[in-house]
Amino acid sequence: MNNTSSRRRFLVATAIAASAPALLRAAEGPKLKAAVIGHTGRGDYGHGLDIIFTGRPNIELVAVADANPDGLAKMAAKLKAPRQYAEYRAMLEKERPQLVSIAPRHSDQHHAMGMAAVAVGAHICMEKPFTPTLVEADELLAAADKCGLKIAVAHQTRMAPGAVHLRQRIADGLIGEMLEMRAWGKQDARAGGEDMIVLGTHLFDLMRLFAGDPQWCTARVTQGGRDITPADARLMKDNVGPIAGDEVSAQFGFAKGVTATFTSRGKLREHTGHWGIEFIGTKGAARLLANLPPQIFLLKSSGWKPDGKADEWRKLPDDPTLNIPAAAQGFTPSNARLVDDWLDAIARNRAPECSGHNAMKAVEMVMAVYQAALAAKRVPMPLANRKHPLVT
Repeated sequence: MNNTSSRRRFLVATAIAASAPALLRAAEGPKLKAAVIGHTGRGDYGHGLDIIFTGRPNIELVAVADANPDGLAKMAAKLKAPRQYAEYRAMLEKERPQLVSIAPRHSDQHHAMGMAAVAVGAHICMEKPFTPTLVEADELLAAADKCGLKIAVAHQTRMAPGAVHLRQRIADGLIGEMLEMRAWGKQDARAGGEDMIVLGTHLFDLMRLFAGDPQWCTARVTQGGRDITPADARLMKDNVGPIAGDEVSAQFGFAKGVTATFTSRGKLREHTGHWGIEFIGTKGAARLLANLPPQIFLLKSSGWKPDGKADEWRKLPDDPTLNIPAAAQGFTPSNARLVDDWLDAIARNRAPECSGHNAMKAVEMVMAVYQAALAAKRVPMPLANRKHPLVT
């Protein structure tokens, strides 16, 4: 075993050992009261955020809230929730939970739900996107920070073993000095602004995980081949605030000369393939396909020859994802990993890995794309203007 592998194994073992005391304290102490907020027909219960408290002996689910009567009845039966509420504010005031899952995908509800949870002293686990505007994100984060409350947001990919492993391998020189990141959305029927806010936020979160905060953004966003204006703003079925454009091409600048692109253009779907992010360095390239769990590939290149070039993407041999059984894949184990970290962050009074502040930064990158596209110039980051660029 080489020194790098030994060091990596030591760091993992140390992290596990360090987290054990806090998790033991949580398990041995009194049960934490938890509640779930959903809204059937208006974002529902996200990607498994209804069941994040299930099977946790140190947590007692006391209630569920849903404004839809049929949805409420079905979810109460599914979760075996002892009490049900049509109005989430009434539930929060009556039950005073310590933990709240804010599950709807419609992020236009997140700010109000989050502020109501903070008002009763509850820590929050929330579906993404975080909020539709930076103004709302800033207010919610400030309120939670003032009360010492922890917000976790479902950007599960940043905690996936494969992504964590790839980050360390790149830091150890897997591809040499990292120069670029190239990200593609799903580029399906949602190509453009919808793809960017729904799926691009995961990729923006990964960009920051690997390269830190962006320093500037340039972008072009078009609708039917012409540059967008605020008049192109529209709402999608899952209300995440105004969106615009059916094609997005954006570039970000990071420290140490690293640049990144995000592209969502339906015409490129067949060429770029699976949505994800490519990392390009001085000695090679790696690619993360954004599944749960993500798949990691390394580029094996023949170099240019007189008759052309043969490149082949091969699975990273030491990717820990290769050893994960099918039963341990998907949203349920990914959410469990996120919740484990959230609970440990609460116990240790630290920021969760998938924190609200990280989620706000992903939304900020979306807003930067619109600001740069509408102004037709580079915009510095962090953004000084926290209002939604499409709202005049």
